[in-house]
Amino acid sequence: MGHAPRAQEGPHGLACCVLARYENLAQLRVTHALDGARIAGERSPSPASLTVGAEVTSVDRSDASRVRLAAGDTAFEADLVVAADGIGSRLRAQLFPGHPGPAYSGSTVLRAITESPVDLTTDFEITWGPGAEFGHIAFADGRAEWHAVLNSPAGVRHPDPLAEVRRRFDGWHDPIPALLAATRPDAVLHHDVNELVAPLPSYAVGRIALLGDAAHAMTPNLGQGACQSLEDAATLAAALSAGPTVESALGRYDAERRPRSQSVARAARQAGRMGQQLSRPAAVALRNTALRLAPSRVTVRTILRHADWTPPRLGSVPQ
Repeated sequence: MGHAPRAQEGPHGLACCVLARYENLAQLRVTHALDGARIAGERSPSPASLTVGAEVTSVDRSDASRVRLAAGDTAFEADLVVAADGIGSRLRAQLFPGHPGPAYSGSTVLRAITESPVDLTTDFEITWGPGAEFGHIAFADGRAEWHAVLNSPAGVRHPDPLAEVRRRFDGWHDPIPALLAATRPDAVLHHDVNELVAPLPSYAVGRIALLGDAAHAMTPNLGQGACQSLEDAATLAAALSAGPTVESALGRYDAERRPRSQSVARAARQAGRMGQQLSRPAAVALRNTALRLAPSRVTVRTILRHADWTPPRLGSVPQ
């Protein structure tokens, strides 16, 4: 690959490459160093350090002191690579060739944002039925995001997704009919819900860190997927700012993030099984009775306990 330029460095000499995915294109972002006191954002990467739509074709880990990447005709060297390339992460597959990768959860989701405002009495609401869930989140401008989750074989698609949602949720309570009526047919997205059922043995290998869905893709039943990714980023930044080496920082990152994120992923899977995916009448009746009898504060505390997290301070070293 010829001479490989260093990724852009900060004053402490740590060059970092961040691999991310957007609209199925692998992108390479070469950022400033995560440099101690300035990590909070006094210095931001220049526009020239961002490469969009460049597929990373190879990652060379043969040198323990740096990582070498090829993106088309361009090569980079970095002290640290952060792989945030999503549930289908190619780098994860390279680091853990024996891992089975993502698996279908058994649920598929159709969702959209309404074209026009809808008269809603709640900001957030979820309703469960046998093998089905419908929920909405209200926006400040009066519109709303809605989602419909169904038990389904993988890969099933419909010529008119909105018509299928109307058929499946016919007779459900307000404001579901109004939300669907305010939606354009071409605005509906349909995706199968996949997850990493088999937990990874580590989120760091050498000088490469896995972050977000690449490390712990989970079902959306607790609304924690993006939240856990942000926690990853904050924890990784704090670990790197505390040092003293990349290897020790990644060891701290793995030790702090892997147990928590994998626990949240298990809890999300269980929430889906006891919520949207439950379909047998006797089981549904038992769940509904338990929810009616449980004090509201207990139910809310159970749902929100996974959001209880305090970010580490930059530059701090755990005691």
